[in-house]
Amino acid sequence: MIKKIVSITSFLIFLSALSSWAQLYKSALGIRIGDSQGINYKTFVASKNAIEGILTIDNGGFGITGLYEIHGAAFSSRDFNWYIGGGGHLYSYGNGYYHHNNGLVVGLDGIIGIEGKIRSIPLAIGLDWKPAFNIINASSLHTNAIGLSVRYCF
Repeated sequence: MIKKIVSITSFLIFLSALSSWAQLYKSALGIRIGDSQGINYKTFVASKNAIEGILTIDNGGFGITGLYEIHGAAFSSRDFNWYIGGGGHLYSYGNGYYHHNNGLVVGLDGIIGIEGKIRSIPLAIGLDWKPAFNIINASSLHTNAIGLSVRYCF
């Protein structure tokens, strides 16, 4: 599994070096559905660098995730980007619903995905894999974190 992730990451970095690219939008706000549901916001801080925040309500709790992402052109198209990055999360769970321990869960996140911008309307759609490793209060690795994001661009 690690070899596959390293291979895919290396390939995407190689592709980004070969292609010219411009960001698809400046900022976007929308929803993310998948292993968890929530609201997300992404803004570019440089032409290929973005920060993303996700507010989540799921599994008997709520949380916030912050990610730093590097973007590059996908499919030699100005309408699609791949992205890869990482960050962290804070979740609060109650009543032992999801974890045996109640309270705050802190961890690290990775993300790799692809997104496209619809030219005729201010809408971007993305598909990603966002594994997470909980460090504090619930040590565990979550690898089934596939999500679909739909965002309004502005």
